[in-house]
Amino acid sequence: MTGARRRSTALAALALGGLVAPAAAQAKPHPKPQLTRIRCVPANSAACKSAIKVQIGKQLQLSGKRIYKGMRVAFRWSKGAIATKLDHTRVGYIARVPPGVAVGTVSVTVRDRAGRRSNVKRVRITPVSKVGGSTPARGSLPQAFAGNGMWIWQLPKTEGGNLTAIVQRAQAYGISTVFIKSADGAASFNNQFTPELVAALHANGLRACAWQYVYGSDPLGEASAAIASIQAGADCFVIDAESEYEGRYAAAQQYVNAVRAAIGPAYPVGLTSFPYVDYHPRLPYSVFLGPSGAQANLPQIYWKTIGDTVDAASAHTLAHNRIYGTAMAPLGQTYDGAPPADIQRFRSIWTGYGAGGMSWWSWQATPEPAWPSLGPAGVAPVALSDPGWPALSKGNKGDEVVWLQQHLASYDPTVKVTSSFDAATDAAVRRLQTERGIPVTGTTDAQTWGAALSFPLAPVDWTAQG
Repeated sequence: MTGARRRSTALAALALGGLVAPAAAQAKPHPKPQLTRIRCVPANSAACKSAIKVQIGKQLQLSGKRIYKGMRVAFRWSKGAIATKLDHTRVGYIARVPPGVAVGTVSVTVRDRAGRRSNVKRVRITPVSKVGGSTPARGSLPQAFAGNGMWIWQLPKTEGGNLTAIVQRAQAYGISTVFIKSADGAASFNNQFTPELVAALHANGLRACAWQYVYGSDPLGEASAAIASIQAGADCFVIDAESEYEGRYAAAQQYVNAVRAAIGPAYPVGLTSFPYVDYHPRLPYSVFLGPSGAQANLPQIYWKTIGDTVDAASAHTLAHNRIYGTAMAPLGQTYDGAPPADIQRFRSIWTGYGAGGMSWWSWQATPEPAWPSLGPAGVAPVALSDPGWPALSKGNKGDEVVWLQQHLASYDPTVKVTSSFDAATDAAVRRLQTERGIPVTGTTDAQTWGAALSFPLAPVDWTAQG
C-alpha cells in the first residue's frame, strides 16, 4: 500500500466521525502459550522430590495453556540453546531433553506456529557420564588428519595462487595440513591438485590432502576421479557428501567399494558433511563411515552460519556423530565474520572433547583478523559435561536407526535393516535392556547404545536394493 493511499484512508475515517476504527485497533492480540508446570516422567521419580532434575535423553511432562503437539520446546542456557518438538502420549504433553543440552539450570520455553514464546520454567540437567567414556572406536585418528588444517577451494584465489605465500602463512599460523579441492563429481581439477603442488608442500613440511565434492549420480566415475587425486600423491583424501547424496545408499556403497578396492584398507580417508546427523536422516553416514569408508569424521560445524553458539553446535554434533565410532577431527568456521573469540572457544571445546585434529573453512574466505586465533600456540582444553546420545525409540526413522539396526541384527536376527524403528527393533532393544540390567524403556540411552554397539556390524548390500 502506498503512502498516499494510507493517508486517504485515515482522512476518510476522520470524516465519518471516528465510526471506522483502524484495523489494528479492532484486532485483539493473540495470547501467548503459557507453561503452568513441568514434571518428571514418572512424576514420582526420586530425583524430582525437591526440584525438577533430569538427565539428557529423559522425558519431561509439560502442562499449560495453548500448548499442542509439534510445538517447539527450547532448552536455553548461558552459552546456547537446543530445541526439540513437543509430543503427546498417554502421559500427556512430553518433551525429551535433547542431546547437547548443558548440565546445570536451563530455561524451558515453548513457541507456537506464529513464533510467540511462552513464559520460562526452569529445570536442572544432571550429568550422565564422562565424555567418550563408552564411545566405541574402530581406530585412532590417522596422522594425516592430526593437528591444524586449512581448506582451499579455489587455488588462484588463495594468496593469489602464490605457493610461497601459502607456505609462509601456513607456517606462521600453525597449519600442518592443506586440504585442496581435487575433483568435483567425476571431473578432476588436474590444473589445481598436481604432483608438483604436492611435492612443493612436502618440501616445506606441509601435508597435502585432496578433497572431492560428490553427487551420487555417477558413483563409479566419481570413484575414478577420487583415485586419480590420491595417485597424485595426496597424504589423505576427503569425501565431501552433502544434500545431493541423501537417499543414495547404493551409490555410496558403490563409490566407497570402488575407491577402497584401488587404494587398500589402510589409506587415510575422511568424510566431511552436515554436522547434525538427526537433521539429515536420509544421508548415508553409515556407509561413508562404515568399515569400508572413512577413518576420520570431519563434520562441518559452521556454528555462526547455522545460527547456534559454538557450545551448542559442538555438543549437538558430538552427541549424534559419536555413534559411528569414527575418530573426529571437526571442520570449523573462519568465514562469514566468525569472531576470533568463537574460533578460540571452538578449539578449546574440541581439545577438551579429545579431538586429535581440526581444520577450517576456508583459506580464501578467512579475514586477516581471524588468522591469529588459529595458532600457532595451542589452547587450554575446556572441560564440558557429556552431551548425551541419540534417544531413538519406536517410530523414529533415518540413518541413526540404520546404524542401530546393523548392530542389533548381530544380536537378534529378527531385526532387519529398514531405517525405521519398527516392532522388531523395539523388541530387540527391550530384550537387550532386560539382559544387561538397563531400565527397560525401549529408548536408546547411553547404556543401551553402549550395549548395542558392542555387537559386530551386520553387513548390508545396498546395491542389491537399488
